[in-house]
Amino acid sequence: MNTITNTDFEFPNQIDVYKGKVREVYRLANDIMVMVATDRLSAFDVVMPKGIPYKGQILNQIATKMMNETADIVPNWLMATPDANVAIGHACEPFKVEMVIRGYMSGHAAREYKLGKRVLCGVAMPEGLKENDKFPIPIITPATKAEMGDHDEDISREDIIKRGIVSEVDYKQLETYTHALFQRGTEIAAKRGLILVDTKYEFGKTIDGKIVLIDEIHTPDSSRYFYADGYAERQERGEGQKQLSKEFVRQWLISNGFQGLEGQALPEMTDEYITTVSERYIELYENITGEQFVKADVSNIKTRIEGNVLKCLKTL
Repeated sequence: MNTITNTDFEFPNQIDVYKGKVREVYRLANDIMVMVATDRLSAFDVVMPKGIPYKGQILNQIATKMMNETADIVPNWLMATPDANVAIGHACEPFKVEMVIRGYMSGHAAREYKLGKRVLCGVAMPEGLKENDKFPIPIITPATKAEMGDHDEDISREDIIKRGIVSEVDYKQLETYTHALFQRGTEIAAKRGLILVDTKYEFGKTIDGKIVLIDEIHTPDSSRYFYADGYAERQERGEGQKQLSKEFVRQWLISNGFQGLEGQALPEMTDEYITTVSERYIELYENITGEQFVKADVSNIKTRIEGNVLKCLKTL
């Protein structure tokens, strides 16, 4: 199973490289960034030791499609996608917060709710909700953006502004963009028979001070989807929802005694299990985009990526 879990490219005019949990971002001198989506898998803010075949391609192609489908309402950083695993765009200084927005009481919000908490990131959650119930209106629950291997942390709007992480003016713009993107994402999902449950967006500023959407959007790594068909009936019966997200990996880890807490050991991911994860990601891709997934040539991924990027850079 050929995967790409680490890169060491030297592109023309390269200044530096940033390696996140999944993506590796090469900054070039001409205010261009080359972002490589690797096959690394992160859960509970921990990077798993083995890559997932085609995962990087899946994330990159979904993000590209969704950025194109939202560019009319929110500007983004994207200039070109010369390779299945690569996006090239304008250099940005990222805001050090993730704009998490939740339409339903699921995932992290549900786990906090079960512990008796009714305020998340300074936002009140109504009494009497069941897991996976819809919130009256979507809520924004930001998180500080962690470095690789560190945990993202919940933070309130007030603390973000008070601590100077984001100015009040910029934060208001981030909120406006977040609600607009979530509304569009909800509409796109509905056309595919899906419910966009929650997601996160990341933003940055270009060198001329423009706020733009960066990183990924509406992928199974950054978002949670339910199947719309049967949602109401399952809620009425108190059953779990059919999900399209990386939650299945989290649940597998939890069932094997791992939640990213200190002292917990990662369970072994066998080749058989990794194959099932790859197949599940392909299923996610096809359901989210409504298109058949076409596997890229993985016989020599790094050579393929380098050749495609170099060819593209000559045209920019």
